[in-house]
Amino acid sequence: MATGDVGYTLDQLRGFVAVAEEAHFGRAAERLRMTQPPLSRQIQRLERVIGFDLFQRTQRGAELTPAGRIFLDEARRLLYSADTAPLRARRVAAGTAGTIRIGFTAVSALTVLGRWISVAAAELPGVDLVLSEMVTHAQLDALLAGEIEVGLVRQVPRSDLLDSRLVARDSLILAAPRDHALTKLERTPTMEDIAEYDVVTYSPSEAWYFYELVVAAFQQAHLRPRYVQHISQVHTVLSVVNAGLGVALVPSSASAFNLSNLVFLDIADLPPDTVELHSVWRQRHGNPALGALLRAV
Repeated sequence: MATGDVGYTLDQLRGFVAVAEEAHFGRAAERLRMTQPPLSRQIQRLERVIGFDLFQRTQRGAELTPAGRIFLDEARRLLYSADTAPLRARRVAAGTAGTIRIGFTAVSALTVLGRWISVAAAELPGVDLVLSEMVTHAQLDALLAGEIEVGLVRQVPRSDLLDSRLVARDSLILAAPRDHALTKLERTPTMEDIAEYDVVTYSPSEAWYFYELVVAAFQQAHLRPRYVQHISQVHTVLSVVNAGLGVALVPSSASAFNLSNLVFLDIADLPPDTVELHSVWRQRHGNPALGALLRAV
């Protein structure tokens, strides 16, 4: 069997490594369970192919030339790759090795993504996870373009090319500065209470899922609050609220962000579990490791 396009064989490389390690043609031949003349011919053919001498023959045996010492490292690397290739391929085919590129939203990193990483580390230690933080629509574009294998997104897309699974639910809660008037009520704030103050909300293009969710919540209560910012990421919304520029409706999992001037409060007249998180992947992904991860989680 030829190695690449260079014209030498794996048997020749094994013979060369044996002679180099034994420093003797006779001992190397015994180790390879062959006679010395065919081994010598193997090394001569190898030297003709690569165009330089590998050994200096001495009375004691054989010494590597300077070029031979460099070639020994490469020969060992090639033999290791050739010997382990079937095992690596079997592991990839079984889904226990390989790479999974995962897209995720900032808040999902605090909940679902953390569990996925733990499960993969415990059950699929040979699988590498490549993580990319993206908003939902960027993840869907990346999935369809083959740039990621699976995404954690806020809304299920309408596409015959993608499969999805609901993986978590959150409630909408209120994020407010610590000394805000809404934090001093002696009861749980209502949507009507919140609508009296500046509301930091979401970008209708970059964060349309949360934008529509918040707008719908106020519309259902027949309220029209004053929106003061439109921001694409939940953690940036929290930073703006922390700076005192308004209050915001955020998913309850966002309360894991610990900022010095933030208080999180339930909202009295909002139903629970209205915020969804889905895993989404291509139906024909061709990645056994992804199938293994989806089964494990």
